[in-house]
Amino acid sequence: MGTSEILDSARVGFAGLDVSPVIQESALSNLQAWLTDSRFDAYRSQILAQIEEGLWGTLVDSFYRTLPFGTGGRRGTVGIGPNRFNPWTLATSIQGHAAWLRAQLGDQQLSVVIGYDVRRFDDLGGNLVPDATTPVRGITSRHFAEIATEVYAAHDITVYLPPVGEILSTPELSFAVRALSADAGLVISASHNPPDDNGSKFYHGHGGQMVPPFDGEVADFIAAVETTERMSMDRAQANGLVREIPAEVHKEYIAANLAVSRHPQARSTHIVFTPLHGTADTTVADVLNAAGFPLTIEPSQAGYDGSFPNVPFRVPNPERPETLARAIATANEVGASMVMGCDPDADRLGVAVKGTEGWKTLNGNEIAALVCHAALQSHSNHQPLIIKTEVTSSLVSRIAESHGATVIDHLLVGFKYIGEALFMLERKGKFLHVEGDPECLAAGVEESHGVLVTPEIRDKDAAGGALLLAELASVEQLQDRTLIDTLNDLMNTHGAVYNLLLSTVMKGVQGRARIEAVQQSFRSNPPTNIAGVPVTSFTDHQQLDGVFGPFRSDTDKASRDVLVWHLEDGSRVILRPSGTEPKSKVYVEVSGTPGAPVQGEQNRLQRLAQHIGRSFIQEMLRRVDIHLPDWALEISDLVSIEDKEAWANRVIPSLQARLQDDPETAKQWFITQIKTEHRAMLRPGIEAMARIEGVDCSELLSCFD
Repeated sequence: MGTSEILDSARVGFAGLDVSPVIQESALSNLQAWLTDSRFDAYRSQILAQIEEGLWGTLVDSFYRTLPFGTGGRRGTVGIGPNRFNPWTLATSIQGHAAWLRAQLGDQQLSVVIGYDVRRFDDLGGNLVPDATTPVRGITSRHFAEIATEVYAAHDITVYLPPVGEILSTPELSFAVRALSADAGLVISASHNPPDDNGSKFYHGHGGQMVPPFDGEVADFIAAVETTERMSMDRAQANGLVREIPAEVHKEYIAANLAVSRHPQARSTHIVFTPLHGTADTTVADVLNAAGFPLTIEPSQAGYDGSFPNVPFRVPNPERPETLARAIATANEVGASMVMGCDPDADRLGVAVKGTEGWKTLNGNEIAALVCHAALQSHSNHQPLIIKTEVTSSLVSRIAESHGATVIDHLLVGFKYIGEALFMLERKGKFLHVEGDPECLAAGVEESHGVLVTPEIRDKDAAGGALLLAELASVEQLQDRTLIDTLNDLMNTHGAVYNLLLSTVMKGVQGRARIEAVQQSFRSNPPTNIAGVPVTSFTDHQQLDGVFGPFRSDTDKASRDVLVWHLEDGSRVILRPSGTEPKSKVYVEVSGTPGAPVQGEQNRLQRLAQHIGRSFIQEMLRRVDIHLPDWALEISDLVSIEDKEAWANRVIPSLQARLQDDPETAKQWFITQIKTEHRAMLRPGIEAMARIEGVDCSELLSCFD
């Protein structure tokens, strides 16, 4: 079959999908290029196999666009096509970055530090045709790092790499860029994303992530790339363009984190730590060991494994309480009172604490508040600085102000903006209304479990925050208290705050269109009340006369796709699309009054936040013609809206009808409809159905056993 016949077949297949003709034609145009251009010969066999199998949805999503440059780089599912992360999309990114560096810095000798995590692409999602060859199957983050090295070397740029067989976490990459006086950094990682994903993220020479307008400039250089240049690893090494990162850098990184200690005499708390199969054994574990804490590594999640086999749903995200379940079980066995965990690139920190009523897994806002409180104790600077993103709990600001700290608390989502603030203080001695230098920093925090407590690093780093919380826990332990008591005291003093994050995953081409439609609808026609409570103010951060002013770049415009509502009762709702995943994020904050009983107030605020959040999500879905019962919103946020819709409106009603006729046959049918791992995600929804609709769901739940 010739190329024209192949494309005709694809055109017919695409026409049967619920996507616009513009998207279909874009996918066909890119597909033609990948079938006819010799640069893509290695991908041809897999493309033809997917066409033969009629995988039209996968093909459209893989080819309709080029994987966008966002959050300082490219991140997405590994696979074939321009809208997948693969050797071609990475190499073009590096080609553009190298050209930008040369344009900025001229012909002088340049260097880049590359870090990477433990990922290996094994197509666990089954998106590729198994028997067809492809250059991406089995590709690791180290392989991607070597591809990047070859492109940089072709531009006479020296690359610092970890020794073969070793890895380098994201926070230590940030530190190494500064320690080695490099001109830039690159990390190959998809952070906490599922195992089929990978990505690249660029860093400035000051150790922080790319921010507007520089990321926009790099994106423009990348968009102009037509061909890539590569020098083989052997030749690059022979020319002295590849160097190993000196072992001293790691020692200095550990020392920088140990230097943030506030209570060096209090290190008695026994901790179970899990790196979730990732790199954090070299960061958090090394720091806690060096500090002398009793430390047990969760054995089932200790080995490097990019498929994350022993992590629930294979999603290694410490923001999700279930990721710490194994470590908590081990803590019960060994008598530990604290559990910590990190995502695979070691920048996010998860924490669980054993109290009088059992284990409590802290959310990102609670961690941020405790880190802020701990960091402000005995801080060396007379005017300490706390920096946070807008979506992070206002409790952080209240704690900081009570200590007399300077607070910057309105930044856009993304730790890169905290890094930018430190860079501006370093370079100009001023950022916004704050004068000083980076040494003023007590803590930078964000609600997504990101903390930074030393200016020696310019990205979030779980290690320093872990040390401060472990010391604080040890101080409390001496008084038969825990961090739960600390948190309750803070809530009692400053007023209880409850923060709720809800996500709606919308996958594929149609999902992305829906995410954009949601933003456009709420921007042009914002609700005047939410959950029956009047809106007192509405802010669109893309407004040019707002706090962030004119756009600095297209990437700046994308980052500012944030809508904020303040309600009459003091509540706040924020809506934004994720910059790294196909989802919309809704942040709800409700506040109580100082002095109110914390437990009762927290329960009340939790119910209020859930009511507001559920009402807002339903309004959001209605605007893109999606209709779900309230109970379906409690199906795991890992499940796409499309699957929730199918499960709630088709599978469960059919199961209920089948159970009335023949329960045993109905159960067997259910097994064929919902995979085992997905049934665990659906179960909370069925439990919510019983609670919300007041119906007996025991027979339904028996199908999950």
